[in-house]
Amino acid sequence: MKRNHACELILALDVDTKEGAQQLLKKVGNQLKWVKIGLQLFTRYGPEIVKEVAGYGFKVFLDLKLHYIPNTVAGAIKSLKELPIDMLTLHVSGGKEMMREALKAVVGFKHPVELLGVTVLTSMDEGVLQSTGVNCTPLEQVLRLGQLGASAGLKGFVCSPQELKEMRKLLGPEVVLVTPGIRSKGENLHEQKRVMTASEAVQEGASFIVVGRPISQALDPAVAVGDFLEEIKE
Repeated sequence: MKRNHACELILALDVDTKEGAQQLLKKVGNQLKWVKIGLQLFTRYGPEIVKEVAGYGFKVFLDLKLHYIPNTVAGAIKSLKELPIDMLTLHVSGGKEMMREALKAVVGFKHPVELLGVTVLTSMDEGVLQSTGVNCTPLEQVLRLGQLGASAGLKGFVCSPQELKEMRKLLGPEVVLVTPGIRSKGENLHEQKRVMTASEAVQEGASFIVVGRPISQALDPAVAVGDFLEEIKE
């Protein structure tokens, strides 16, 4: 994927049902280009939800965070070959061989797919990270995984906004950096730990920002989308 230097907004369809997704997309209208489908909807509805959302004219970011032995990950990716997806996630911590097999698996896809390496989840802070046996800061681990993913051939990564600046410095201007953990000032952070506002993330070098509940739970999702788009432009 050729990096678009203007940051773009991705709406996370983190809702329980297909009907809820349909209603949300209807409310936001044609202001958006990108939609993220995660495990919640994909586990319940499978490939059909991807086809339906793409059929509305949206580009699809399929966020499955694949993490398994190399052969199984490659097989899972190949099973998505006919779907109209534009971005797909896998965990960098699965290792270099897994990432290389994943990159081989997307060759020849009917619809070109950008593989994104997930670094450290935005729900994890230093204490949570260390409880898993990783004795370093989130920033140090994100940079380590970014370097590992780049050495395997990945051109895109998912990280929290707090690591954007250093990831951009490490990996260069053309790498795609997708960041969740975007919140408005004063908003409930829920389980998110490492967050920023949209404007801060843009300034730090985000290619895409992913926003879910601040839009889906807004009184008027269309207005919320407009506010985020305006914040990105500013």
